[in-house]
Amino acid sequence: MIALGGSIGTGLFVASGSSISTAGPGGALIAYAAIGIMVYFLMTSLGEMATYMPVSGSFATYATKFIDPAFGFALGWNYWFNWAITLAVDLSTISLVVKYWFPSWTSWKISLTFMIVLLVINFISVGSFGETEYWLSSIKVIAVIIFLIVGILSILGILGNQNFVGLTNYTYKKAPFVGGIPAILSVFVVAGFSFQGTELIGITAGESATPEKSIPKAIKQVFWRILLFYILSIAVIGALIPYTSPNLLGSGAGDIAISPFTIVFKKVGIPLAAGVMNAVILTSVISAANSGLYAASRMLWSMSKQGMAPKAFQRTNGRGVPVFSLLLTALVGAIALFTSLYGDSFYELLVAASGLTGFIAWLGIAFSHYRFRKAYLYKGYDLDDLRYKAKWFPFGPILAIVLGIIIILGQDVRSMVDFNIGRLLISYSGLIILFVCWLYYKIRYKTKFLKLEDIDVKHEQKHNRY
Repeated sequence: MIALGGSIGTGLFVASGSSISTAGPGGALIAYAAIGIMVYFLMTSLGEMATYMPVSGSFATYATKFIDPAFGFALGWNYWFNWAITLAVDLSTISLVVKYWFPSWTSWKISLTFMIVLLVINFISVGSFGETEYWLSSIKVIAVIIFLIVGILSILGILGNQNFVGLTNYTYKKAPFVGGIPAILSVFVVAGFSFQGTELIGITAGESATPEKSIPKAIKQVFWRILLFYILSIAVIGALIPYTSPNLLGSGAGDIAISPFTIVFKKVGIPLAAGVMNAVILTSVISAANSGLYAASRMLWSMSKQGMAPKAFQRTNGRGVPVFSLLLTALVGAIALFTSLYGDSFYELLVAASGLTGFIAWLGIAFSHYRFRKAYLYKGYDLDDLRYKAKWFPFGPILAIVLGIIIILGQDVRSMVDFNIGRLLISYSGLIILFVCWLYYKIRYKTKFLKLEDIDVKHEQKHNRY
């Protein structure tokens, strides 16, 4: 449920509309399908490593063991930084969503209240985090299922005040493909951000009671979940709303009234459609903030265990929660949040710096798996001994690496064409931070890119529990 809920958020509920208006219904479908396939292969790669060697903060650990400790260091700190800043973004968004009902409430007070609530939930135990995430994810899943049922019935002319719609909007004006390949590539970035969060199952593997059973089960269902919740949703939206609709242009999390889901529900005549979707979007953003706090604290804890962060962050309470890691993550998130209240420029730089980190983590996963499998076979181990085996190797990780590089480079193509140095530095600051972290660790500890014979793929009998 965490793997499923992690990929359903404002990217689907709101930004999907801007994707259709940019590239048309056909272009949006191609972009989301391509990224969906990439994510599926990423999850199979992660699943193979996570079931063989389940650890909290897995990305940094795998990159350290299978590629280069310096890269693992850079990847871990970047991922932690990403979620700490994303936590601030989510808390800001929560205040926007809540002010839909209570416009007179003070933004920072709303954000601070939710920060405290999430901190308490994560402090109690990993079980309270999991339970909260389960129910928040359930609400999102139910909302999407209802939307699909309502949408399909509307297309058939059974619901709403319209006749049979069919696929007429797929041939309307320049549809199904609008803007050609450049438009589709620009949607790749949006689709990629929408799917970020699915990699959380790698983080949770270290605290799962039975990772060898639960992780493969989650991975096997990822493909069908992507197909059902994303591809089918985009197809339904594209069929019911023409790409020229001005209502699809909203891409901000505060644009509740012009969420394509809201538009469809209003067309059918569901009362208080905007309010209902606002509540669903609120659960999405709370879920994202909850996951961010969890993921960042576990990554910091893992790096501390490997000597890549101060030892204090290894400290856990009686229920195994890494207390200081959790507090530092919350503190950085709070500082970033308050910078947004007093100066947008610095805040925008922080957000831009963290924006690419999810894609960098994906590249790290794909490359780590490629190196793991190569070393595993090199050392003479039998593939049949793996608890979960990724299919179509090496096609899967290679595809993920190629698409990941395309998405990262395509982050701000316009600034590249215009050669806007200032904007490029902001857009690609995540890569700069990654390089600085890598270079620092490389110079200080003189690490080397690991050869296959130097990679330790010894099977860990016990998974890493607090």
